[in-house]
Amino acid sequence: MAGPAGVKPARVLGFSCAEDVNAAIAVWRRWLEMEKRVSRHTLSAYTADLSGFLDFLTGYYGRPPSINDLSEARFMDFRAWLARQAADGLGTASRARALSGVRNFFRWLDRSGRMHNPTIGLMQAPKLPTRLPKPLTEGDAASLLTTAEEWADEAWIGKRDRALFTLLYGCGLRIDEALSLNRSDMPDETLLVTGKGRKQRMIPVLPVVREALESYVAACPYALAADGPLFVGSRGGRLNASIAQKRMRDLRPLMGLPDTATPHALRHSFATHLLADGSDLRAIQDLLGHASLSSTQLYTDLDPEQMLGIYENAHPRARTKKTE
Repeated sequence: MAGPAGVKPARVLGFSCAEDVNAAIAVWRRWLEMEKRVSRHTLSAYTADLSGFLDFLTGYYGRPPSINDLSEARFMDFRAWLARQAADGLGTASRARALSGVRNFFRWLDRSGRMHNPTIGLMQAPKLPTRLPKPLTEGDAASLLTTAEEWADEAWIGKRDRALFTLLYGCGLRIDEALSLNRSDMPDETLLVTGKGRKQRMIPVLPVVREALESYVAACPYALAADGPLFVGSRGGRLNASIAQKRMRDLRPLMGLPDTATPHALRHSFATHLLADGSDLRAIQDLLGHASLSSTQLYTDLDPEQMLGIYENAHPRARTKKTE
């Protein structure tokens, strides 16, 4: 498939492609960021996946692909790309995500009138294995908060880690949501959180969460400006998620916790423990900021006996039978 005459290759933003494709990518990225309002992580992942796909096509076709090449890409071309990813050791989840990112770009090209190629819509994503969340027990979650404070190199860092983990467990936040908070976001009885897609939700804050945050702020050796980060690292800059994840890795062997005990597991624990205590699943969905109730259901890990107990305590007909 020969590209149109006069189309020059471009290597901008790491893309191996012709100039017309690179120009389209720039507009697509702005559309994702400004109109679809995807998170920076999604934008970065889609960009990297598309870059890898274009690199593959460059070697596959023997030249940087143009819009014309993309419009004529065949089913076997996409299959060859996915097969190369598998041969390179890319996992099933990574390949499924890569296909999703490239498919998004092709659909945008179609909707914007730049080209039409329905072939990628026929591609089936690699089947993902079912992965159940692994929340901590209530006892382990409580012990983790204490251990995080006690096993720290500096007292204020211990209080910081306890405050962060308490916030994740007590409010069900994602790690990025917590670390993006500024000092001015310090909660009282409620916390306004900006989640995925820049959607905001209001979360009630327990006294124990407020106390942990206040204790950390009082002990922090850095002046926390109102418009600056709430959680800071050892040098005073905004705390990086990798540092929080490493702290959990360091604490796991001390407590005999499995590898599934991560900062995100505290969010799973928040949802599971609320449901076990009889909270409404849709209320939990709102607290977590999930668009779909099915996503919330994946965050809970209850055995059949617990589910039956919740039903008997909450379902109107079950309560009626008990009184008959």
